[in-house]
Amino acid sequence: MSQEGIQRAGGELMTGDGADALITRGLLRGAGVPSELIGDRPVIGIANTWSELNPCNGGLRDIAAHVKRGVIAAGGIPLEFPTISLGEAFTRPSSMYLRNLLAMDTEEMISSSPIDGVVLLGGCDKTLPAQIMGAVSADKPAIGLAAGPRPLSRWAGADMSIDDLWPLLDKRRTGELNDTSWAELEACLSCGVGTCNVMGTAITMAVVAEVLGMSLPGSALLPADSPARATIAEATGAHAVAHVESGITPTQFITTAALENAFRVICAVGGSTNAVLHLQAIAGRLGLGIDIEDMRRLSAETPFLADVKPSGRMFLHDLQADGGVPALMGVMAPLQDLSALAGNGRPWRHSARPMSESSNCLTSLDDPKGAPGTLAVLTGSLAPRGALLKASAATPGLYRHVGPAVVFDGVEDLRARIDDPDLLIEADSVLVLRGAGPLGGPGMPEVGHLPIPTRLLDKGVTDMVRISDARMSGTATGTVVLHVSPESEAGGPLALVRDGDLIALDVDGLRLDLLVDERELRQRSRRPTSLRKKARGYDHLYRHHVLQADQGCDFDFLRGDHD
Repeated sequence: MSQEGIQRAGGELMTGDGADALITRGLLRGAGVPSELIGDRPVIGIANTWSELNPCNGGLRDIAAHVKRGVIAAGGIPLEFPTISLGEAFTRPSSMYLRNLLAMDTEEMISSSPIDGVVLLGGCDKTLPAQIMGAVSADKPAIGLAAGPRPLSRWAGADMSIDDLWPLLDKRRTGELNDTSWAELEACLSCGVGTCNVMGTAITMAVVAEVLGMSLPGSALLPADSPARATIAEATGAHAVAHVESGITPTQFITTAALENAFRVICAVGGSTNAVLHLQAIAGRLGLGIDIEDMRRLSAETPFLADVKPSGRMFLHDLQADGGVPALMGVMAPLQDLSALAGNGRPWRHSARPMSESSNCLTSLDDPKGAPGTLAVLTGSLAPRGALLKASAATPGLYRHVGPAVVFDGVEDLRARIDDPDLLIEADSVLVLRGAGPLGGPGMPEVGHLPIPTRLLDKGVTDMVRISDARMSGTATGTVVLHVSPESEAGGPLALVRDGDLIALDVDGLRLDLLVDERELRQRSRRPTSLRKKARGYDHLYRHHVLQADQGCDFDFLRGDHD
């Protein structure tokens, strides 16, 4: 096929009179698409990240069938296509390492295919943000639908969500969990397809997508295997056709106001710190961003409103029963810009709901679950370009803390020494992990939730100040400072820390400082090594173009302000 005269962004291959159009339509007819439909109806691509290597997204093949019904009912032609799929537990060194590859895969498939619009089906942590990044850059009409949370498990006679796993892992390390119990835990850990069933990264990003207008109001929290998700999948397909007919695209949904709305919602639900990285990356595709002072202002104005795990006590279905994101947007109406568009193409003021009098999980601005500042954006001599701490999941007694550093150079060093009985460490020590950032990981693996040494666990220590240029699971808790920028591998101050150096954390003052004389620091060697390592293919591209955490770890050449 010559491709002569064919525009990448258009659907001319369905309607033209030339040989290219004839071959394209003929192939579709051979695949069973009725000839009378081709060329007369909007063509909606369905970008599906279903994969057997990603159980979180395991239900998306069935969801795609419901989306197709909605597209057909609305007068469109659905054409499903696969992209790579990133399962957090199945991808090494990190699914974050491959997020930008999925974003590029999504962008190029949308841009190069003869489709008029697209439905994005994602779930596990990096899939949905990567899809949104790609769709923003392609800027064809697009709408997404997340996989939804999996069912709750049962452990020791009680409901169990994935955040309950972390203390059980500590019990295994200390010998409190025997082999029989360990095997029973494996058997009941996951009870079906779908994403983690707390306000971890996947669900936080589903909520963010809903607030940004990249999915329909009320879609984020519906269970993965529920009839309600199947129903909203059909509605999503129909709205994809409507978006094509109206010509509305992601750049009209994702504005500065929408980005600020989304950041506030992350704070209000005690959401994952990972979501901030993804939100910055999405914003960067448009040449936008939320700087440190803006994030501090938004966090300081936004109380903790959703009493949902892991920062709270209740489950996702409790928040859904209270009205989900539309009710949350209604509660937050005095703080939010409700002129921003929801996924149905109408301003959020038409979809936001008032809070029900019977609400149990969702609280009001007048009587919130917790004070403002659930996300602390720290700066200081140890984090010149910022670091994050989920204050809603930290220990208040450690908000102001000065302690001596115990430094680990990479994950292998951490694993080798953390339980060494000769390790010089006490409860007031500050655990420091470096070499695990965007370059050092590579890909910022979720290892920032450093384990408490077993000999301290045996003494009853349940939390310590932990600092890293890595990420941690959105399901984890603790006084954990993450995303220190610039990372050690890029020559950031974290590379200069030595055992015994005093580190000061001041959550209320939003400070993270290394209490070492500047003259001494200048004498210490900075040795960034990442670009000197041999790399090929995608790894070469990644190492030479990935940005730091404060810019969302996107590639420099994919940002909207790249020239």
